[in-house]
Amino acid sequence: MTTLLVAKQILLTIYSKYEVYITPLLKFLLALITLCLINSRLGYMESITRMTVVLIVALMCSFMPMNFIVLMSAVFVLLHLYTFSMECAAVIGAGFLLLFLLYLRFSPKDTVVVVLMPLCFLLRIPYVLPISMGLVGAPTSAVSVACGVIVYYMLHYVTQNATVIAAMADEETAAKFKFIIDGLIKNREMVVTIAAFAITVIIVYLLRRLSIDYAWTIAMTAGAVVNIMVLLVGDLIFEINQSLLGVILGTIVSFLLVLILQFFVFYVDYSRTEKVQFEDDEYYYYVKAVPKVTVAKPEKKVKQISSAKSAPGRSTRPAHHSEYRYNDRDRD
Repeated sequence: MTTLLVAKQILLTIYSKYEVYITPLLKFLLALITLCLINSRLGYMESITRMTVVLIVALMCSFMPMNFIVLMSAVFVLLHLYTFSMECAAVIGAGFLLLFLLYLRFSPKDTVVVVLMPLCFLLRIPYVLPISMGLVGAPTSAVSVACGVIVYYMLHYVTQNATVIAAMADEETAAKFKFIIDGLIKNREMVVTIAAFAITVIIVYLLRRLSIDYAWTIAMTAGAVVNIMVLLVGDLIFEINQSLLGVILGTIVSFLLVLILQFFVFYVDYSRTEKVQFEDDEYYYYVKAVPKVTVAKPEKKVKQISSAKSAPGRSTRPAHHSEYRYNDRDRD
């Protein structure tokens, strides 16, 4: 554990020292991965699938706020959908606009969640975000989590039904609109997932705020269990045919990833907890202080040992060797 703490301290030191370079690099990688996945999943407009275009846009995102990554991702999606079907582009564009206004109103600081949620769905670990946002966010973070879920299911529905939409004649514009809107509104799996994730965020937030030992660990465990239970109950009620094994394994992997987040954000030593009481002119204060677990970065010291040249006829011994003298009694 000491080695991990030392590594953590080194990483935090490096990040604080080179933050001006590391943050743009992380934004660049996030934008690059997001745009490449959009192009691979949709890819209807060939001109924006070129790596040169993707690299230029990702480089622009690295020096802009996080909202710019969301904006450019939405632009790429709408351009692909417009090439595929104008009706799809119109419906998804209206949905993007409503979601953009919604999360800007309630949780503008959680922009990265909207981008990461579709990526986590593709990796089969979307449960990591509601637990994480319950730990480091606020109850309003459920809004940004819900927006990310809606974005994923909108794009998933279009890609799953692309053949049906393309088969509809051009004169069936009203039928296309109805087919797309009904498929999005009546998506029971999306509704159950939004409810499960929102409940998970709120429960984790409430539990980790309690003044009890191991509050974060209890909150994470309870959030993982509640997430599984709500998804399974929703599956039984609405018959959405979710994979039970996939939900359980995905939640377990997500829990392990959140443990890494806890290690870097909230790693404390409850064995050294102190309760302090003091007062001022108006209040008495009862404070529970839990110290963080930190280890100082080890400093390397180089000790140079120099030995003088020996005189002729005298033997020399290394400086670090000890001399032992024996007498007759010692030998006995």
